[in-house]
Amino acid sequence: MIYHNIRSGIFISRPNRFIADVDIDGRTEICHVKNTGRCRELLIPGAKVYVNQADNPARSTKYDLVSVYKGGRLINIDSQAPNKVFLEYMQAERLIAGVTSIRAEAKYRDSRFDYYAEAEKRGIFIEIKGVTLEEDGAALFPDAPTLRGVKHLNELAACIGEGYEARVVFVIQMRGVRYFTPNRKMHPAFGEALAAAARAGVKVSAWDCDVTKDSLTIRQSVPVRYSAESDRVLS
Repeated sequence: MIYHNIRSGIFISRPNRFIADVDIDGRTEICHVKNTGRCRELLIPGAKVYVNQADNPARSTKYDLVSVYKGGRLINIDSQAPNKVFLEYMQAERLIAGVTSIRAEAKYRDSRFDYYAEAEKRGIFIEIKGVTLEEDGAALFPDAPTLRGVKHLNELAACIGEGYEARVVFVIQMRGVRYFTPNRKMHPAFGEALAAAARAGVKVSAWDCDVTKDSLTIRQSVPVRYSAESDRVLS
């Protein structure tokens, strides 16, 4: 996916989860933060960031904050981006061969999954999770407790029992991580639910991305581990 009208800036502060103060060309601008997660290890004063200038002049904020440098690594923090780059990847048949249809916001029981795809008469429910947290080369999700995430995993597992295929795809919004693992320290229940879903037949995968100031592209799969201490690969 491509961004247009990108500008560079320096992060100043985040008064609340929706907005950030960014220095752009020596002027403090209020920018919309396209991620309601904590991002505490990323959005620190002095960090170099990229913002996207909005096309709508009537907006209350002129810019969207879309990426930030953590050391020498550029990390995309746009929470809408993982679904978009995954759809591009799916449409190119790089994940599932023979896809004949893809539908967004697919309802199943009490959940609404990101996508439902059909391929050779197979029905496949797919949930996408964007990952922006990295520690010592490991990508981790979530960065805050997510009861909704646990519910999604449980219902993906239920899909298997009704004859569907199910996938959870972690789109790591950066390049160069060694592996993905559930963040058990932050939310143990999510780690347990992910392992249970994998045992039930849900296909778990993680993909890193090439990130530039104005683009995000899925690059390649990375190993998925049950825990950071284990070499056991889920899928």
